[in-house]
Amino acid sequence: TWYPTGGKTEFPIWREVSIAYHEGVPGHHFQIATNVAMTEELSRFQRLLAGTSGHAEGWALYAERLMGELGYLENPDLYMGMLDAQALRSVRVIVDIGMHLGLKIPNHSDFHPGEVWNGDLALEFMKERVHFPADFVASEVDRYLGIPGQAISYKVGERVWLEARESAKKSLGSKFDLKEWHNKALKLGPMGLAQMKRELA
Repeated sequence: TWYPTGGKTEFPIWREVSIAYHEGVPGHHFQIATNVAMTEELSRFQRLLAGTSGHAEGWALYAERLMGELGYLENPDLYMGMLDAQALRSVRVIVDIGMHLGLKIPNHSDFHPGEVWNGDLALEFMKERVHFPADFVASEVDRYLGIPGQAISYKVGERVWLEARESAKKSLGSKFDLKEWHNKALKLGPMGLAQMKRELA
């Protein structure tokens, strides 16, 4: 879990609930507990090497959205917290790719058109577009610079989890059961996203 506190000991609840779903249940805690319970059935490769950020973080981000779909974020404050966290994950796709590929900001952009992405521009861009404290945003940019592509894996993974669910719904029709599908998905264990999508369709 990456959660710099910046020395704070109190946090607003509206943002923390979706983070709790991401890190706890039905997110990472449930996912990891399922992997542990399935240890004997997973291959050695799956137990030791197959974990990918897209699979794990994609599931946890999917879990946040799922809890909204299931009615656990009906309080507008809590739903806003989930949307705010989703915005952060979307914005960092832009800055991570831009910084690591040395891309120019499109000329039609209202944000530094034609300039090449760097850490300072990423920080400014994020501060303007997400509602997180400045020290947290700065730590996020440092994180992206230190682990290229990892931040992107959240949204890519979430998209694949959603696509796999939709494929299963279409193929199973009225026989589709969401809880059963989730159990099957997690019991498969860690794997690459393309393989997961094939297995769950």
